[in-house]
Amino acid sequence: MLRVSEILRVKGNTLYTATPDTSILQALQTMSEQDIGSLVIMEHGQLAGMLTFRELIRHLHANNGNTGSNTVRSIMDDAPVSVSPNTGFEEVQRLMLDKHARYMPVMDGPTLMGVVSFYDMAQAIVSAQQFENNMLKAYIRDWPSDSETAPS
Repeated sequence: MLRVSEILRVKGNTLYTATPDTSILQALQTMSEQDIGSLVIMEHGQLAGMLTFRELIRHLHANNGNTGSNTVRSIMDDAPVSVSPNTGFEEVQRLMLDKHARYMPVMDGPTLMGVVSFYDMAQAIVSAQQFENNMLKAYIRDWPSDSETAPS
């Protein structure tokens, strides 16, 4: 069974963070420049929350497109659902769907290991299916012929 740790290993270890006191404008700029959909919000070395494009869009809508002078603290999700490196991908899928979460922090105890996204999950599933399809095709290709299996 595919685990979160394997997805993170393939994905790499680049992680973008901000603090709760980061301005919303700066967070928006970072997300745009890095082409990412979320920022992990860290405070004193601990996970404090998640900021995703969902929170940004809601804030912009409520403020007529202005970021204002507010900080990330005022709009971040301060209780994001997280998973461990040993969590299976089926459980991550279920949590993402149940909680409408596109991004999930991966925590090993108090240590942030990374973030898995809905895209990461889809990519891992497609890769696993391609591997399985290749294995089945190889098995079928090497299928013994009737003459090879007939008793002598």
